[in-house]
Amino acid sequence: MWLRPNRVLSRRGLRRLILVLAALALITAGLGAWQGDVFAPLFALIEASAVAIALSVAWRAGDRSERITLDAASVEVQTLPGRRCTRFQPYWVRVLLESGEGRYRLLLSSHGRKLEVGAFLTDEERTELFRKLRALLADLKAQRR
Repeated sequence: MWLRPNRVLSRRGLRRLILVLAALALITAGLGAWQGDVFAPLFALIEASAVAIALSVAWRAGDRSERITLDAASVEVQTLPGRRCTRFQPYWVRVLLESGEGRYRLLLSSHGRKLEVGAFLTDEERTELFRKLRALLADLKAQRR
């Protein structure tokens, strides 16, 4: 399974949005400068830069993803970017859905280790993933017996 956050904008769409917002801010600042506020364009440039940086950082956060691989030998969760890989034995791993901090947390637990999976998903998506992982693990355990 490949888990990725929902991303509405493409890189091209993000650039267009930033340009439109910057143009609107500069037009408004130009009108303010025309009426005597000489500092309005400077503040508009600062604001447009801050908004562009904030939107870019938020958009880049959408690059996170997790790949979950289940087979008879292991349950493997690979976190991208960063390539962190965590393995569990499928017979001993438990899938937990805990509530806390105003949201559900989907955890894989085995031998005292816990790993949160799908933190970037919505509660409904996490609940669906919880059911799917439990069913897949039950099938693996049944095949092993």
